[in-house]
Amino acid sequence: MTMFQRLSSSLPGKIRTTTCLAAVACLAALGGCAKKSTPAAVKGGAPVEVGVVTVAPRPYTLTRELPGRTSAYRIAEVRARVSGIVLKRLFEEGSEVTEGQPLYTIDPAPYQAVLDSAKAGLARAEARYVSAKLQADRYDALFKASAISRQELEDVEAALQVALADVAAGKAAVQTASINLEYTRVFSPISGRIGSSQVTEGAYVQTGQATLLATVQQIDRLYVDVNQASSEVLRLRKALQSGVIHSAGQGEGETRVTLLLEDGSAYSHAGTLQFADITVDASTGTVRVRALVPNPQRELLPGMFVRARIEEGVNPSAILVPQQGISRNQRGQATALVVSGEGKAEMRVLTAEHAIGNEWLVTAGLKGGDRVIVQNLQRVRPGSPVSAVPATNLESAPLAVGNAR
Repeated sequence: MTMFQRLSSSLPGKIRTTTCLAAVACLAALGGCAKKSTPAAVKGGAPVEVGVVTVAPRPYTLTRELPGRTSAYRIAEVRARVSGIVLKRLFEEGSEVTEGQPLYTIDPAPYQAVLDSAKAGLARAEARYVSAKLQADRYDALFKASAISRQELEDVEAALQVALADVAAGKAAVQTASINLEYTRVFSPISGRIGSSQVTEGAYVQTGQATLLATVQQIDRLYVDVNQASSEVLRLRKALQSGVIHSAGQGEGETRVTLLLEDGSAYSHAGTLQFADITVDASTGTVRVRALVPNPQRELLPGMFVRARIEEGVNPSAILVPQQGISRNQRGQATALVVSGEGKAEMRVLTAEHAIGNEWLVTAGLKGGDRVIVQNLQRVRPGSPVSAVPATNLESAPLAVGNAR
């Protein structure tokens, strides 16, 4: 017997009947509340409002940013070409010099003496030649008169040729002495900025070791050398051949290159791509790429670290998607939710190769007209119904972590 039965049996009959009816009513009410508190099964649920971006292919210039170093357009090492004592330094260190400007004077006295001696030797040789020529003329007349033998004539003619050779040797000696004397004045081989002097007045320089005097660098334009992975070179070449992208320049040397300096600022003058080396570095697997950049204000100096943005080509139908619309699955593949024709969220696996600002460049998985969900993603699952509205305030969205490059 339950507690309720024992309690009711102790009450009078009429009260007991009333109490039983009240208890039954309470139980029925409780049963009704329990039924109302059970949620009804939701067959589809209300569509979730999501912000979407409609994919629209458009032309885009593909760039690649690579680290590199600057180097002088031309470098000339000024070295001693004769031995002697340095008498004067004729330039200011760190200044601009022009081609042909005198830089040093080496003691010319020994070389002037050699030149004078060579000139005297040439004069003797020329005098002997005149004498030999006159004798040869006389012997020729005597031979025609049968007054001398052919052997005597031939000996005189041979002596004339020896005298002529002595004159030629004398001229060469004079020329050599003149050149050495000229080398005692050291000139700048190119126009540019000269560095510190490696010698001082009174220093002895030698031609045997070609003593370094100074270095002149032409920096009104500079080279920028960067290293690009050989795999990227192959990918770019295949893309150009297949027509996926078009060449950014109209001819060789016209590919545009812009620089970012060490402080992050952009350099004001754009350069052009000069060439890509044909040899792959076996230790790094990279190819050296060289660009030429103007430097009229001498803002850049040789050896500076820069980042070069090279225009690889133009994709005429690039698909760019905001980064907040792209995520990664467990396999590391790029994925996106797209609104299907039935108004449901559909998962797509993408190929996203480049991060460009706050967008991804998608090369596979999307086409023009697709509506990519970029807002309210946390409330959406693949297959769930959605209500698509144009996304807003995309510029304030954070960049995705990682880089497809």
